[in-house]
Amino acid sequence: MEECKMLKTYRILSLLMTYPNEEIYNFLPQVNSSLKEENLLNTETIAGIDAFVDFFARKPLTFWQEFYVQLFDYSRSVSLYLFEHVHGDSKDRGQAMVDLIDLYKENGLEISQSELPDFLPVFLEFLALQTSLKASEYLAEIIDIVGFIHSKLEEKDNPYQYLLSAIINLSAKQPVEARIQQMASNMPEISIDEAYEEKPVTFASDNPCTTCKS
Repeated sequence: MEECKMLKTYRILSLLMTYPNEEIYNFLPQVNSSLKEENLLNTETIAGIDAFVDFFARKPLTFWQEFYVQLFDYSRSVSLYLFEHVHGDSKDRGQAMVDLIDLYKENGLEISQSELPDFLPVFLEFLALQTSLKASEYLAEIIDIVGFIHSKLEEKDNPYQYLLSAIINLSAKQPVEARIQQMASNMPEISIDEAYEEKPVTFASDNPCTTCKS
């Protein structure tokens, strides 16, 4: 059986997908060596992350912060809140949140009340507590959503596309193009408050790594 350990690659991706602060900004020069050390990503994928790092490392932190807000807070199609892409603002999202929090607790991740469990960086933190095999399997369950966000970032030629590419690279399966196209047709670039319906995402209830603690 694969030994349970903290997966550095998932933690780094979670960090880079979070609103940037001084600590994250100062970590940028270490990203490449840290990813290569764990060796979960191939050379091409790491090169893409290098391009992301280089883009923001050459600019002041305030530029990165403004860039982040303008991108993720004002465009629902690239929202990092996973259930927004499948439940919108419907009441089903609430129960999905509760189920996901329970899954986190079963696997040793406690989140603060200020954090929403479907926030992609939080989900990546959860994956960091799994074995690499189980993390890739859990990731596969939401990979169509990740693929949809990636497609929108790719259309914008946005540097964050490389982080989403890395997440896809880690998944046990690849996004289904037909599913991405369906999501795209259901989500034009309109108001952030527009609701829509999609097939719910369900997460496995087994507990692969009960000894891991955050």
